[in-house]
Amino acid sequence: MAQSEPTSPRPWWRFGHVWLVISGPAIVVVASFITFYLAANGTDHVVDEDYYRKGIEINRTLADTPESLAPAVQARNHAQTGVKPSPKTP
Repeated sequence: MAQSEPTSPRPWWRFGHVWLVISGPAIVVVASFITFYLAANGTDHVVDEDYYRKGIEINRTLADTPESLAPAVQARNHAQTGVKPSPKTP
């Protein structure tokens, strides 16, 4: 048999699996920086400057029309007690 020359080992960056292992966490780090940038530079329009006055107006409107909340109250009571509400007869 003919003896072959010993081959030198390849460097670590020549293996594809190494890049597969490195790319997962690297993508997560890049995505976290993008998310931080969007969170830091984005404006939050959820809270209105006059939220308290608008909330009081909404509560007054709901207090004036309690029949509009009747299905929600019945569903809440059914979820807590397990007793079905009796149907209304006209």
